[in-house]
Amino acid sequence: MKKFLAGALLSVSALTLAACGNEESGELVVGASNVPHAEILEQVKPILEEQGIELKIETYQDYVLPNKDLESGDLDANFFQHIPYLEGQIKDNGYDFVNAGGIHIEPIGVYSKKYKSLEELPEGATIIMSNSVADHGRVLSLLEAKGLIKLAEGIDKTAAEVKDVVENKKNLKFDANYEPALLVQLYENEEGDAVLINSNFAIDAGINPLEESIALEDKESPYVNIVAVRAEDKDKKEIKALVDALHSKEIQDFIITEWNGSVVPVN
Repeated sequence: MKKFLAGALLSVSALTLAACGNEESGELVVGASNVPHAEILEQVKPILEEQGIELKIETYQDYVLPNKDLESGDLDANFFQHIPYLEGQIKDNGYDFVNAGGIHIEPIGVYSKKYKSLEELPEGATIIMSNSVADHGRVLSLLEAKGLIKLAEGIDKTAAEVKDVVENKKNLKFDANYEPALLVQLYENEEGDAVLINSNFAIDAGINPLEESIALEDKESPYVNIVAVRAEDKDKKEIKALVDALHSKEIQDFIITEWNGSVVPVN
């Protein structure tokens, strides 16, 4: 009987040690857009591996599922969205998420196959933009900064909508009925007169925002792409290690070299 108990205790101890070993090694599952987010995370893998953390990357082509999967627990974090979008998602869906750290900015750009500058846009030109309301303020702020429209005084410009346009010198028409991932195809098909495209989709399609856009958002944009996590996990060592690695000089230098200003690191 004593031998049986001793054997049982040894087995339990072995299982406990094995479990502790897995916990020590750590596993972090992060959802990300293909470009540039997943590519940046690939560079982070060896940094985390040195700390005993295995980084697994799940890629997404849309802006909805990464937050749903984070809430369900399928992901430990996601890296695809900017701050105003996260805030809108929290407001609309009641997510208990927090911003674990800002990583980079992807300037949104205006693209056209028909015109080489904003000045060339004709009277009544159709401007195509995404149906993501969180991007509308960003698009309209860019057009205001370039002198094409004026927004109402005193509004929060990150939350601006077409109805907030009070001056429209060229009587631009805004078509906001498309998923963000479709904007590149609309541009390639020469739909509308100009298309507003997020840089992650442009780069993923082989489009260089610095060379092909006819206007590009200022690098001081408030639309910083962040790592989002469930509030309960914000202090986990794996999350802190991930953000620290993304803020490292090695990764920031990679971003600068790889995208040459189309993606701008922040710390």
